[in-house]
Amino acid sequence: MKKLTVILLLLTAAFAGNAQTAAVRTIFASGGNYGKPFIKYVMALTKKKNPRICFMPTPSGDNPVNIATWYQNCEDLEMQPFVQILYVSSYRQTKSFEDVLLSMDAIIVGGGSTLNAIAEWKTHGIDTILRKAYNKGIVLGGGSAGSICWFQGGTTDSRPQKLSICAGLGFLPYSQSPHWLKEQTRRPLYRDAILTGKLNPGYACDDGSAILFENEKPVKVVSIDEINKPYFVSVENGKIVETPMKVTEIIK
Repeated sequence: MKKLTVILLLLTAAFAGNAQTAAVRTIFASGGNYGKPFIKYVMALTKKKNPRICFMPTPSGDNPVNIATWYQNCEDLEMQPFVQILYVSSYRQTKSFEDVLLSMDAIIVGGGSTLNAIAEWKTHGIDTILRKAYNKGIVLGGGSAGSICWFQGGTTDSRPQKLSICAGLGFLPYSQSPHWLKEQTRRPLYRDAILTGKLNPGYACDDGSAILFENEKPVKVVSIDEINKPYFVSVENGKIVETPMKVTEIIK
């Protein structure tokens, strides 16, 4: 009986220790213009000195201009900037995508085509790797396509002729629409998609605003000013409701 009690106490302590050290699943998603203020914010979220932060320009087809802009934004920051392109050669990159991405403290995805990025990630198994990173507590983030990708789905300009709906990775059980003030054509599409059940209720974000999610819950609203903000778009009594979210922190 005494031995059983000791075993139970040891198991209880082990479970308690695991609960205390469980990683916080973190996503910092914006409507667009994911520049230096947001990168600095991600640095702080890692809670690491000189954090390793990887930029993934997949949505833009690994555009070299976007990669150059990333390095320019990071050059005077106390962090280690990395870039993981998708158009690689086994002769040039000897580490696997998993080895690279899971060694980071944060991963930021750039803007571009959400549709193409999701398809390419699935081809390489990177969708699974990003899920591992998320569960491990590696901070994820991005703006525009780099934001939509983490959600259930959202509005995209990834197809010809007109805006449309696309699926995301589903790490967050909501939908997302970027560029809310800048691109007014997204608004009727997004509202209708939520009203008809094509998309889950979710968050429409102005370019200069972002939402911090922890364990799939919004915990903070961040903006570069008082004008740009996110909105929670939902259905109540059969009608669309668009609720502005209070900005809790201004960043520069």
